[in-house]
Amino acid sequence: MIPHNARSSVTRGAACPSILGLGHYLPVDTITNLDLASLVDTSDEWITSRTGIHSRHRAGVAEATSDLAIIASRRALADAQLDPGQIDLVILATATPDAPVPATASTVQHALRADRAGAMDLNAGCSGFLYGLHTAEAFIRSGSAEHVLLIGADTLTRVTDYKDRRTCVLFGDGAGACVIAAKGFMQVIYSSVGCDGSQADLICIPAGGSRLPSSVKTIEDRQHYLQLDGSRVFRQAVRRMVESAREALDACGLAASDIAWVIPHQANERILSAVAEKLEIPIPKVVIDVAETGNTSAASVPIALDRARASAHFEPGQLILLVAFGAGLTWACQILRYAPLAETNA
Repeated sequence: MIPHNARSSVTRGAACPSILGLGHYLPVDTITNLDLASLVDTSDEWITSRTGIHSRHRAGVAEATSDLAIIASRRALADAQLDPGQIDLVILATATPDAPVPATASTVQHALRADRAGAMDLNAGCSGFLYGLHTAEAFIRSGSAEHVLLIGADTLTRVTDYKDRRTCVLFGDGAGACVIAAKGFMQVIYSSVGCDGSQADLICIPAGGSRLPSSVKTIEDRQHYLQLDGSRVFRQAVRRMVESAREALDACGLAASDIAWVIPHQANERILSAVAEKLEIPIPKVVIDVAETGNTSAASVPIALDRARASAHFEPGQLILLVAFGAGLTWACQILRYAPLAETNA
């Protein structure tokens, strides 16, 4: 079962906070498995068989996390048919900000000319976008905001150790964004978050903070790169996503068969397949978008959600389960109801 520190909410009826607009951006540059094979002792067959990843996008030399976030945000605002001046709050979920201070969300807010909006960063690792959706949903429900711009954006290739073949095959860069409002085409009918801080060492960047400030030694020891314990992460990822999904279904009085689509954090294909098997959800109902994007951390769920919508995967009334895990150790889950605006406003 989910530990007692998990927090959840169930909303029923027409007053569900909803996604009003979606957008994403993937950088032009790519890193293929063959590229990686020229850097470390690996091969296309080895990477594909273990991760399902063939290539991943990489931010250009002049591109920072904010640049990716800004493009995705503009696309989400256009989809929502909103002016930036109508945004009340900008939430940027990221583990790779432009700089420690100020919050990268401030840079995004200024670039968009969202002059009325507050802005803040949120770091829950790969669970970041779902944590942000949990937060945005609460702002809308409470009446504290009318429109929230939520972004998941990361440039993990900037903190990837390309001498470590265990991790360098996984990560790519990207951004996904959405506008949350009182009415939209995807209603948030359930939301939960959780954390087990006793396992914070599973996924980390050891140096660069107040505990271990940057020094010549930390640089020489490569402690500014993302580190993870692969086998432990696999076990915890499957466990936490399955448990949080089951908790969501129970809270809403649903069975796994009621879910039309599952959109999990795109960590790697083996994790996603294991989650689907334990939930007894057929693989064709699981959106697996990792082959050409890699693990884009907080960006992975909104990118997959936007691409699935663009591919006409969804039909009115269908239920969509979002689930993620990440550094911390964090996890989160939402259930959405696809309700096109014509139906919502009927």
